[in-house]
Amino acid sequence: MNIKNVLRDKSRNAIFSVTSETTVYEALQQMAEKNIGAVLVIDEGNLTGIFSERDYARKGILQGRSSQSTLIKDVMTSKLITVSSEQKLEEAMLIMSEKHIRHLPVVDEGELIGIISINDVVSSIIKDQKARIQSLESYISGSPY
Repeated sequence: MNIKNVLRDKSRNAIFSVTSETTVYEALQQMAEKNIGAVLVIDEGNLTGIFSERDYARKGILQGRSSQSTLIKDVMTSKLITVSSEQKLEEAMLIMSEKHIRHLPVVDEGELIGIISINDVVSSIIKDQKARIQSLESYISGSPY
């Protein structure tokens, strides 16, 4: 299964973003409203970073910064790890596990096309395995698919 299959299952409005000049508080509000764990940072149409709950905890709260006055550019992760939509889901899972990250922007030919989370990856793998099990059970019982 490819990453593009995961993106196809997500809603069209699945890319939520802020600019590097947005306050941490405003970004956290958006994340809470959308029930998401990270937002992409896009400046003048270019993906410049990602801001996650982990960034807030480690670079904000633990360093005594105020979410009302701290800008995203001061706490975001700017060294992005991305994947392409053609990559296998297992590759994304391995990257997330090795790099200890929960969100991966999906970029094809320099263009941002989406973002996947560890939850998206796990849910897709479970869905795929359930379909395989059902298919095998039908085959074993002699039932038509």
